[in-house]
Amino acid sequence: MKRFAGKVALVTGAGGGIGREIARAFAREGAHAAIADLNGDAAEDAAREITQAGGSALAVTMDVTREDAVDSGVAAVARAFGGVDVLVSNAGIQIVAPVDEFAFADWRRLIAVHLDGAFLTTRACLREMYARGGGAVVYIGSVHSKEASRLKAPYVTAKHGLLGLARVVAKEGASRNVRANVVCPGYVRTPLVERQIPEQAAKLGLTEAQVVRDVMLRETVDGEFTTAADVAEAVLWLAAFPTNALTGQSLNVSHGWSMT
Repeated sequence: MKRFAGKVALVTGAGGGIGREIARAFAREGAHAAIADLNGDAAEDAAREITQAGGSALAVTMDVTREDAVDSGVAAVARAFGGVDVLVSNAGIQIVAPVDEFAFADWRRLIAVHLDGAFLTTRACLREMYARGGGAVVYIGSVHSKEASRLKAPYVTAKHGLLGLARVVAKEGASRNVRANVVCPGYVRTPLVERQIPEQAAKLGLTEAQVVRDVMLRETVDGEFTTAADVAEAVLWLAAFPTNALTGQSLNVSHGWSMT
């Protein structure tokens, strides 16, 4: 039997990259996959791919930093499928610069996407989960939820913050059969990471090959990138876990990049 047969999984930032792979994985396991993304065309494309493969999907254009957009988007998913059982808070952006040069507007924009977005989608989905009798929230953190790298002050700050939010949701949701956990990937070679390679090379005075070898993958046990499929499988495992024995936790998926 498929792990999520008849369940409803809302994945933010699912128009591409890690989020899209997570949505595909839920659909393969029988879930109705709600594809939320700021880019409506990308969301539609991802949903179309899933439905053409025989799955169930709905595209939702959503700016996770806007309360009205989140609340109306979650309501649309609930109307279409009857509720929400799983939230995967994945939407994110990256901006790199040293702290002393970081524009405040850029700081606020990144924090808004990662943390405001996580809060707003969590709040909206918890209301649906509580009404439905339970559910699971999985935040996509990072090895930077536990470690730090140069040039990434707001990103590191935001990813650390997701650990705190997950722990609060775990405590508040336990009596309502809702669990919350964080998946912490290492570097996954998505377009977001591809853009970072030349940016970091310029900022650090390295070649792009050196950035990959000596910055991104230096701390791994095998010099390998984590894959989107690796992350998706970890998300599904946490979302499917049947009891509160596994809640408020974080799971590194990083080829040993972080072992905390």
